[in-house]
Amino acid sequence: MPVAPIPGSKSVTARALFLAAAADGVTTLVRPLRSDDTEGFAEGLTRLGYRVGRTPDTWQVDGRPQGPAVPEADVHCRDGATTARFLPTLAAAGHGSYRFDASEQMRRRPLAPLTRALRDLGVDLRHEAAEGHHPLRVEAAGVEGGEVTLDAGQSSQYLTALLMLGPLTRRGLRIRVTDLVSAPYVGITLAMMRSFGVQVAREGDTFVVPPGGYRATTYAIEPDASTASYFFAAAAVTGREVTVPGLGQGALQGDLGFVDVLRRMGAEVETGADRTTVRGTGALRGVTVNMRDISDTMPTLAAVAPFADGPVRIEDVANTRVKECDRLDACAENLRRLGVEVATGEDWIEIRPGSPAPAEIRTHGDHRIVMSFAVTGLRTPGITFDDPGCVKKTFPGFHEAFGELAAGWGIPLDAA
Repeated sequence: MPVAPIPGSKSVTARALFLAAAADGVTTLVRPLRSDDTEGFAEGLTRLGYRVGRTPDTWQVDGRPQGPAVPEADVHCRDGATTARFLPTLAAAGHGSYRFDASEQMRRRPLAPLTRALRDLGVDLRHEAAEGHHPLRVEAAGVEGGEVTLDAGQSSQYLTALLMLGPLTRRGLRIRVTDLVSAPYVGITLAMMRSFGVQVAREGDTFVVPPGGYRATTYAIEPDASTASYFFAAAAVTGREVTVPGLGQGALQGDLGFVDVLRRMGAEVETGADRTTVRGTGALRGVTVNMRDISDTMPTLAAVAPFADGPVRIEDVANTRVKECDRLDACAENLRRLGVEVATGEDWIEIRPGSPAPAEIRTHGDHRIVMSFAVTGLRTPGITFDDPGCVKKTFPGFHEAFGELAAGWGIPLDAA
C-alpha cells in the first residue's frame, strides 16, 4: 500500500513558532515543516532577538513572554501570510520599534482588519505605503488588552493572531467576531493554545482570552492536511490507493475534511486513529459542495473536477481571491487552457466534465496551483508549469515525492 510522505503542517508550524516564542522556557518542536514560509518565520523570530536552534528533526525556541529581545529590528516576511500577520502582532506585545515588509506578492494581500483591531487596542502602528498592506512599522509599548471587534471574513489568520496575543496582554482580550471564514483553522489555534497552557472561552460570537502567559512544552507537528489533499485526490482520480500516516480521527486540521468530498464523489475512505486511506473506484460523481471551511483545498477539487461524470460546483470561496493569487480566476484560467468548460462568480466556480488537453499551467507564483494541477497531469500527460519551483513555499520536495508515488502506481509522470 503506497504511503505518501507528507511534511509537517505549515499552519501548525507557524502557530507553534509564535506560541513557543511567547512561552516561558524552551519549547521543542518535533518534525516542523521546513519550507520557505516556515524558514522565513524562524528567521523573523531571530531578527526580533529570539533564539531558535534547529536540527534536522526538531527546532528549539527560547521563549520570551516579555516580547522581542532587541529594541529595534527590520523583518522581511517573504511570501508568508502567517509570518506577515503573526510576527507584527507578537512584536506589539514587546517594547521597541519594529519594521515589517514582505514580497511583492504578500504586499498585495490584505492586512487591514488585523491592523485596525491592533490600533483599536492602542498599538502604535503605521502602514508606510498603501493603507492596510505591508510594509508597516510597529512602535511597541506592550498591549493593555480589553475588548475589540474583528472582521475575519477574509482570513481566519486575523483572529488567530489576536487570540495568540491575548495572554501576552495585561488584561486579556475579549474579541467579538462579526464574520469568520475557515473556522476550523481557529479550532487549530485554540487546541494549540491549550497545549501551551491557555484555555480560551467562547461566548457566542465573542472569544475570551485570559492574561497570564504560556508554558513551554514539547510539541509534535502533524502532517499538513492541505498538502495531503493532492495525494488523496491523486488516488481518487486514478483508481489507486494511498495512505497518509499521522492524519486520523484526532487530527487538528479541518482540511482533512477534503476526503469527505472525495467520498461523496465515489472514492472509498478509511479514517483510522492515526492514518487515512483513500481508494479510487474508477469513477467520480459530480457534486455541489460548500468549501468555505476548507477553501485551501478548492484548487485540488477544481483540478480533478473535469474527470467527474457531472458538473462540480464549488461554493462560498470568495476568500480564495485574496490568497497568493486570485485562486478562483487562476483555476478557471488554467482549466480553460486545458480545454475544459468553466463558469465562475464572485464566490463560486463550476466545472463541466471534459477531457483536458496538455498545456502550460500559469501558476501565478502560487504553490497550490502547481500541486493541484500536478494531479490533473496524472490523467493528462504533457501538462507543464511556468514556475514549478514555487512549491518551495510549503513543500520543496513535492515534485520528487509526487513522482515517486506515481511511479509506484506505474504511472509515468512528466518532469516538472
